[in-house]
Amino acid sequence: MKPRLEVKIAGLKLKNPVMTASGTFGYGDEFADYVDPARLGAVITKTITLHRREGNRPPRISETAAGMLNSIGLQNNGLDDFIKNKLGAYKDPRIKLIVSVGGETNAEYGRIVRELSVFKQVSAFELNISCPNIEYKDKIIAQDERLTREVVKEARRNTRLPLIVKLSPNVDDIAKIARAAQDAGADAVSLINTFLGMAIDVRTRKSILGNITGGLSGPAIKPIALRMVWQVRNSITLPIIGMGGIMTARDALEFIIAGASCVAVGTVNFVDPGASLEIIAGIERYLVEHKFKGINELVGSLNVS
Repeated sequence: MKPRLEVKIAGLKLKNPVMTASGTFGYGDEFADYVDPARLGAVITKTITLHRREGNRPPRISETAAGMLNSIGLQNNGLDDFIKNKLGAYKDPRIKLIVSVGGETNAEYGRIVRELSVFKQVSAFELNISCPNIEYKDKIIAQDERLTREVVKEARRNTRLPLIVKLSPNVDDIAKIARAAQDAGADAVSLINTFLGMAIDVRTRKSILGNITGGLSGPAIKPIALRMVWQVRNSITLPIIGMGGIMTARDALEFIIAGASCVAVGTVNFVDPGASLEIIAGIERYLVEHKFKGINELVGSLNVS
C-alpha cells in the first residue's frame, strides 16, 4: 500500500507536499516541457505587483560557491497583464495555483488579492513582504512587526482565500514576525526568502550585480533556513512552507521533520528543471522504506531527546 502524500495547508488540499518557489518557476508554463504542473502540490507564481515593474539594472544574476545571488527586482508586467495573458493558461482544475503578491502600499496588496479572488484558477495568495532586492521607503515589511501586521490585515479584509505570508531571514527574530502574521489573520507562513548578499569583481573593484546587493539562495543557506523553520514551528500554530537550498528529497525531508508541512523548491529549478518531481518520488520512497503511512506522520517529528 502506497503511503499518503496528500497534505492540507491553509485550507488547501494538495496531492503532495512539494511546491515550486516564487520567482524560480516563472508562471509555470515556461517549464511545461519538463514538469506537468498538475503533478506538483502547488505552483507559486513569480511575484505580481499592481503596476508594471522594469526590475533592477543588470547584471542581475551571479553564481556563488554554493548557490546564487539574484537582483531581479520583482520584474513583471503588472496585475492587468497577469489577468489578461497568464491566468488563462491554468485551465486544468488539478493545478493548485498560489499567486505571489507584492506591493508598495498596504492598499496595493489589498487591491491585488481582491481583484484576483474572483478567478477560480487562483487557490491562494503568498504575500511577498520580504524581497531583499527592491527599494523600500524605510525597510522590508517583514522586518517590522507592525508593518507585517498591517499588510496582512489589509489583505485579510479583501479576500477569503488562504493567505500565506513569506518571511524574511534578514531579521533578529523571525519567530516574532511569524507571530505578528498569525495574529493578523494569516493562514500559513512560508520561509525563508533570500539573504541579502553581494559579490565583487576584484579586477574592476565593482559590484558584480548592477544593484550592488542581491538575494542569496541555494544550498549555502539551507542550514540557517532549517533552523528558522524549527524556531517558527515552536512559536506559532500555523502550518509552514519550508524553503531555502532544497536540492534533493533528503533536503526536503529535513525541512518536514523540522516542522514544515510542505516545501518549496527554488534555485534547483535552474539547474535541473525536473527536480521537483524527483523530490516527490524520493519522499515517497523514504516513507515506504521507513514504514510511514503518510507524510503527516513525519511533520515536526524531530527527536530532540
